[in-house]
Amino acid sequence: MNTGEIVNLDAVALSRAIKSKQLSCVEVMKAYLDRIERLNPQVNAIVSIQPRETLIEQAKDRDAQLARGEYLGWMHGFPHAVKDLEPTRGIRTTMGSPLFKDFFPRDDSILVERIRCAGAILIGKTNVPEFGLGSQTYNPVFGTTLNAYDQSKTCGGSSGGAAVAVALRMVPVADGSDNGGSLRNPAAWNNVFGFRTSTGRVPSQFYEVFMPSITVHGPMARTVPDLAMFLSVIAGYDPRTPLSIREDPAAFAGPLERDFKGARIGWVGDFGGQIPFDPGVLELCEVSLKVFEALGCKVETATLDYPLERIWQSWTALRGWQIAAEFRASFPDPAQRALMKPELQWEIENGLRLTAMDVAIASRTRTAWYHAMRKFFEKYDFMIAPASQVFPFDAKIHWPKEAGGVSMDTYHRWMQVMIPISMSGCPALSVPAGFNDRGLPMGIQIVGPNHAEMACLQLGHAYDLATNWVAKRPPSLLKSK
Repeated sequence: MNTGEIVNLDAVALSRAIKSKQLSCVEVMKAYLDRIERLNPQVNAIVSIQPRETLIEQAKDRDAQLARGEYLGWMHGFPHAVKDLEPTRGIRTTMGSPLFKDFFPRDDSILVERIRCAGAILIGKTNVPEFGLGSQTYNPVFGTTLNAYDQSKTCGGSSGGAAVAVALRMVPVADGSDNGGSLRNPAAWNNVFGFRTSTGRVPSQFYEVFMPSITVHGPMARTVPDLAMFLSVIAGYDPRTPLSIREDPAAFAGPLERDFKGARIGWVGDFGGQIPFDPGVLELCEVSLKVFEALGCKVETATLDYPLERIWQSWTALRGWQIAAEFRASFPDPAQRALMKPELQWEIENGLRLTAMDVAIASRTRTAWYHAMRKFFEKYDFMIAPASQVFPFDAKIHWPKEAGGVSMDTYHRWMQVMIPISMSGCPALSVPAGFNDRGLPMGIQIVGPNHAEMACLQLGHAYDLATNWVAKRPPSLLKSK
């Protein structure tokens, strides 16, 4: 196979070809590194790339292991770039901040441990916004990551580099994390799949392990089977995170076929007029509803009797509290504070103003909203929601100042449609919904009840087989010489 044929294999097929020795790990590594050398300079998705010679030597080691009958797992020989918020032993982890521009962790995170144990070779990191704040991937360390489909536009974030790397076939799959849409929005804006998992599905190391973080980790991929297989690698209980889920992650490696005749879907749209959208977004998303109807689902417009502003205010309080707790030591130092972007300083200041009672009330609101969602899923099997309120915007803009003609009062208000799902703790799979007349991608969220990842994957797979957006509309950069 030539380079193009190798990198265009889906991850499931690539893994099979490596295991059966149809492809050597060296061939795979060279093909992906060639693709990165050709396209990455145009989009800046992968950063801290390791030396080519070192990576090829590691690929030779993987081939030698296979020759000895030592197969490490599904990702054996996969080139993999880890999101630059995630600690990677011996590889620079900057978090997009000048404060950490020379930080080389001594240990891997749980997520990275599992990726290495499954046989992947870490080739570098994927670019992020500074400390992952905001759905626009730019930072003073590495600069801006550009959209896979239009290099004048943002790729989204915070898993922006990951989404672009997957879309341009520079990695087979990618890892990401999501607080306010960081897996779902960049997937939507780069025509790939991103999966915000249930709280505890993928063990995540935070400073506080008993108070569930809003942030979760999850996979990105170009097909749903790839996504599911990668989830089977990174999910599963770990004693370092006591609230992680004990269910055997091998279940995600099983068949995804399912009959959806009679499945009940609630389309929430703009949540009864509570969330503004730019022209064309809702209309494009609504076209995808016909696909679910063709699959046999019963789709209807649904509403939830709960004020979204209350959820928003609770989310901003909990987010500010957790961010302030993380940076409380460095923030008072004027020199370190000067290296923090304004949005981070704003979050910390918000958190420092909170009282213990403010946090308790915000947490109780989160609980009340979870129960509202639980009741929603007594009537519906799935919720469908848009994966953004705006189309990809100019990459030179830090964040949109308005959406749907409504002025945005924070740097992340234009992502408000993501927050109800984040606050519910439910799984949400971002799937492609098509393109507008300017060729810009959009996506929708398939949301399931708590711990219903498999159901989301099954519906997403059926939807993908019916639409085939990733294969049907590849980025034009893939055709350029």
